[in-house]
Amino acid sequence: MAILHLTRKEHFNAAHRLWNSGWSEEKNFEVFGICANPHFHGHNFDLYVTVKGTPNPDTGCVIDLKELKKIIRIHVIEELDHKNLNLDVPWLQHCIPSIENIVVEVWKRISAQLPKDVLLHKLTLWETINNFVEYYGE
Repeated sequence: MAILHLTRKEHFNAAHRLWNSGWSEEKNFEVFGICANPHFHGHNFDLYVTVKGTPNPDTGCVIDLKELKKIIRIHVIEELDHKNLNLDVPWLQHCIPSIENIVVEVWKRISAQLPKDVLLHKLTLWETINNFVEYYGE
């Protein structure tokens, strides 16, 4: 039977600040520029979650999209939407909340919730129209 890839898109708004506390203010602004703003800055993020699996012969579906939506909303979107990623999200407190670090942490949260016969294949996180990251769990 065919292995298929299924993608769901979600959206959230959040603020963050790129800042390395081990660096001077000058070094942070040199590396991160305006993203080091002490008053934070925000983005309209788009998250694409791609799972893979074999369609269930009884439903024709890899996963019930209502179930995938619920997993993403409860474990990611409700945690991030309209939040300050530096201050309000406990599972991001150990890292600089760059899109690269965010997508790795989101992977951990989603992959732990999927049914056994469905694998997380790829996450794509868009921060701006020009900037996004893709992650395959590697």
